[in-house]
Amino acid sequence: MIQFENVTKIYDGETTALENVSFHIEEGEFAFVIGPSGAGKSTVTKLITREELPTEGKIYVNGIDVAKLRRSKVPYLRRNIGIVFQDFRLLSQKTIKENIEFAMEVVGASPKEIKKTVPKLLTMIGLSSRANAYPDQLSGGEQQRVALARALANQPPVLIADEPTGNLDPKSSAEIIQLLNEINVQGTTVLVVTHDREIVNSLKKRVITISEGHIFSDEEKGEYHETPVI
Repeated sequence: MIQFENVTKIYDGETTALENVSFHIEEGEFAFVIGPSGAGKSTVTKLITREELPTEGKIYVNGIDVAKLRRSKVPYLRRNIGIVFQDFRLLSQKTIKENIEFAMEVVGASPKEIKKTVPKLLTMIGLSSRANAYPDQLSGGEQQRVALARALANQPPVLIADEPTGNLDPKSSAEIIQLLNEINVQGTTVLVVTHDREIVNSLKKRVITISEGHIFSDEEKGEYHETPVI
């Protein structure tokens, strides 16, 4: 599903963000990518979504060689990847229902499909009764649930959550991780980039640890470990 083969990323010809990184995330897998700030975690997500191109190596997403993809095809790649950010990125002038609808409208979903899908997503995140509320009327945890629903609106096979609990209290963090786990159980491949020790240690999922641009460890049922300087 997601494969890195000897990937190196150098910015501006001098700053090495990743060096000779290889890993393979299977279809339907749940994996954490952890590591200290500046380790290269964000570069991994940018390479997967082709915000950046590798300096060396190969990256495949669902069998597609990302670096060789024509620029005109990049939007189609991104439609198959749902992304959830730490800062939610909801449209403040739209209700939560409209935020989810908009994600479907921009890819050309039919009104019938939108009408069928959005209520199911609102039920999944437990916010059916708040459908007409605006983002600033919701708590941080509720806003992140809406962001999750929006990311899933077009049924992507891959969901990337970049620090999804970074701005949340422990209770809301646990609720978001439980939702991510349920989404994974239903068949979506989930990749979570995080600093949150508690959620990593609670789930006992695969943990890929990056330190100074290298894979420090890759454990099937891992825990959050501090990494020494390489």
